Amino acid sequence: MLDGLTYDDSEPPAVGLVPPGATWTEVRDHIKIAHDFLLVQADGGYAGAYWTGTEMVVLPGLGADPDEALDDFREQLRQRGEL
Repeated sequence: MLDGLTYDDSEPPAVGLVPPGATWTEVRDHIKIAHDFLLVQADGGYAGAYWTGTEMVVLPGLGADPDEALDDFREQLRQRGEL
């Protein structure tokens, strides 16, 4: 499980904010157990990650601004029917 995880619950769903330095293996292991929606700093921006029940899905390219990345991640989850 990831240490130092905080959550943005300003609107549904709550999204975990992964602390800098976490590896994708740590993210996958956390999601596999907790089934959280997570926002991960990656490649100079943010990516969203979630568990489908059988695998981790990563939505890259959410931008460099964390607030915009959260909004975009939530919108993509709605469009994919994950909410």
